[in-house]
Amino acid sequence: MSVPPKHRPPDAPEGREALEEESVGSLTPSAELEEALREAAAAVDGGGAARGRPPSSGMRVGEGVKLPSEENRELHEEVERLDAELERARGELARHEERAVRLAADFDNFRKRNLREREEAHRYGHENLVKDLLGAVDNLDRAVEHARRSGAADFESMLQGVELVQRELQGVLAKHGVVRIEAAGEMFDPTVHEAVAQQEEGSVPANTVVQVYQPGYRLWDRLLRPARVVVSKPPAGGGTGGEGAEG
Repeated sequence: MSVPPKHRPPDAPEGREALEEESVGSLTPSAELEEALREAAAAVDGGGAARGRPPSSGMRVGEGVKLPSEENRELHEEVERLDAELERARGELARHEERAVRLAADFDNFRKRNLREREEAHRYGHENLVKDLLGAVDNLDRAVEHARRSGAADFESMLQGVELVQRELQGVLAKHGVVRIEAAGEMFDPTVHEAVAQQEEGSVPANTVVQVYQPGYRLWDRLLRPARVVVSKPPAGGGTGGEGAEG
């Protein structure tokens, strides 16, 4: 039900004063208004009481919101876990340091042992060869002593003794892998021969070894020293010795 607006006289007050006068003069209490006011007052009293009470055991904390006691417990657990990891890391470091010290000591012992073995090999590596040569030296001493006692009258016996020593020495050298290089009558080979002179010789092809000054030797497959030889060359007139004889 609408109420028609009242007509104000020209000198009537305006604004808030006019609104207050109209509300005072026209607002009349009703049953609906009183009921609405009572409900609003009850709602305000109930909300204040709820805000003043602590949350009951049935209430749930909102997601993402943690109580101070729960945060402290999680921080304490995290600190304990980090302390345990730190102790494990320290123990692992101590084990690695101990292992490094042992490895350094083992390597130093290995280096010293290797150096000692190299020195011994250099000093005593030919021990077996020397032992085998002692027998030949003994025989040579006996041959020289026999020659001194007999004089020139027993030259043949002295020669046989020296030849015996020579054969024994050659056997010892062969036992240890020392092989004599055959050169006489062979073609000159610069890998095992060393030419010290040339000699005109028409009876053999050029570059043939006709004389050996000093024999050469190999140790297994390694050249100890080359044979020093004289090598043939064609005669000045050319041709072989046989052709020169026919001419």
